[in-house]
Amino acid sequence: MKKIQDPAQAFLMKIQALYDIEKQLEKALPKMAKAAKDEGFQDAFLSHLEETKEHSKRLEGIFKMLGVAPKKLSCDGIRGIVEDTKWTIEQDATPALKDAMIASAARYAEHYEMAGYMSAIAQARFLGMVDAAALLTETLAEEQAADKVLDGAMKAALKEA
Repeated sequence: MKKIQDPAQAFLMKIQALYDIEKQLEKALPKMAKAAKDEGFQDAFLSHLEETKEHSKRLEGIFKMLGVAPKKLSCDGIRGIVEDTKWTIEQDATPALKDAMIASAARYAEHYEMAGYMSAIAQARFLGMVDAAALLTETLAEEQAADKVLDGAMKAALKEA
């Protein structure tokens, strides 16, 4: 393990970890959409998949600003959340209850992402990287909006269960 020498290196590592998180979710979201029973819920996952691909592109833009090639830094946290979601999908439950459970599991990912983006924004601002902070803030707003959609979907599904 190499020693982290400065805030810029720590920021690069944060961007690499966020890139891994987004790429992991690009694989997981179609599985969540397929497992969801409610068509509107399926559409919400697929819509967020398109946003997630845009998040990856924004991070690629930040890599370009930093003058480095896009690279993922393996993030065990998201892998655990994805595994937890897979376990949730495999559970036997009524369709509405299953949708509520999947929404709940997906919210773990959203909150994990939001925490990562908030940290990256603070680091970018500290480094004076205004353009990077703006891109990260745009993504954070979309993650927060996705969390609200999931919260509403979860509550609606619970009422039906």
